[in-house]
Amino acid sequence: MDESAIRRALTRLSHEVIERNKGTEDLVLVGIKTRGIYLAKRIAEKIEAIEASAVAVGEVDITLYRDDLEEKTNDGQPQLKGSDIPVDVRDKKVILVDDVLYTGRTVRAAIDAIMDKGRPASIQLAVLIDRGHRELPIRPDFVGKNVPTSKGEIVAVKLTESDTLDEVSIRDKE
Repeated sequence: MDESAIRRALTRLSHEVIERNKGTEDLVLVGIKTRGIYLAKRIAEKIEAIEASAVAVGEVDITLYRDDLEEKTNDGQPQLKGSDIPVDVRDKKVILVDDVLYTGRTVRAAIDAIMDKGRPASIQLAVLIDRGHRELPIRPDFVGKNVPTSKGEIVAVKLTESDTLDEVSIRDKE
């Protein structure tokens, strides 16, 4: 996907979120660190442009909720990046946003992190890319693009906020 394809997918996702939730009342977008946050902010901007109503945006760090941590500090502890959800999630419609849905483990961890903040009315999942190969019974509510892949491939999402360009590509694992 190039920049235009990503923009179109996010515009469609934004419209779908509004339609399914009958507007923006009690809506909170929560991006999963790192690229999910950038996508959540972009979706919030599009929703505000469409509905003339601002939507709260937060971010969640799932590090402590993963059972397969890889990134650690020098003393062997998990490297925390911090969560920031600016509103109380209780009784809100939370839209969890991530760049790629693969096994479902990241989403499960993010749901646990959100539930620790309070019990939302609902949690819905929006992803830019669904690549399949689920290990858990998790499915997205909103999908930018379904991209069938093999387990030997990597879906690389690049966003201008962190990578200087917008692009989604598939490459072989090294």
